[in-house]
Amino acid sequence: MQSELLESLFSLKGKIAIVTGAARGNGKAIAFGFSECGAIVYLVDILQDNLLDTIKEINNENARPVIADITNIANLRAIVGQVITQEKKIDILVNNAGISISEPSESYSEDAWDKTYEVNLKAAFRLSQLVSQHMIECREGAIINITSLGAELGFANNPAYAASKGGLKQLTKALAKDLAKYNIRVNNLCPGYIKTDMTIKSYNDPELYKERLERIMFNRWGEPEDLVGPAIFLASDASKYITGQDLFVDGGWLAKGV
Repeated sequence: MQSELLESLFSLKGKIAIVTGAARGNGKAIAFGFSECGAIVYLVDILQDNLLDTIKEINNENARPVIADITNIANLRAIVGQVITQEKKIDILVNNAGISISEPSESYSEDAWDKTYEVNLKAAFRLSQLVSQHMIECREGAIINITSLGAELGFANNPAYAASKGGLKQLTKALAKDLAKYNIRVNNLCPGYIKTDMTIKSYNDPELYKERLERIMFNRWGEPEDLVGPAIFLASDASKYITGQDLFVDGGWLAKGV
């Protein structure tokens, strides 16, 4: 009985998923978890060598690489077209791809701002828009946007990242409202400090590492694998009555008091 319940709640068998930024880090871990739970997963990334290495590492016929630049609308249309042609539907979208360009606010460059906005917010909206058109036909689907503590709190020298992730947080709520009538759920998965290529500079800096560690209740930085369970939860029937929400996976950072 217990195994039947778990299967009915958390299985992704027969589901078709797209995960962006899946060549490494959080996206790679989420894609691996989805494929292990039975989903056919299209791993999207611009980093060709990393992506192909990840496909070999996952070693699951359900994991399929798509090399693309998500800031290019033609590429986004091609991704969705490829998946629909091959699978006839899309059940899950994870907008994980993101960049972080650190510069002081008082001298932050327009180029850095535009690049961050294009990847972190605009691409997520455009891909959600394209995918949701097919989810609407099926009258179901799950969209998961990967935000950040930066969507909630002020961090130094990265205004574009904070603005784009804050915008993504609110985009999720707007999409949740608009798409609920089609039984499409849209939620945020909000990582804290996770050890990835994006955060490795802070991780390797003794002072920054200690400063961040002191904010984490569990007294350790997160690993990409810490996001897998929460992502499966938001993608599966276990969360079928949840939409427009923020699920924090931050080791207690946001909730910590003095």
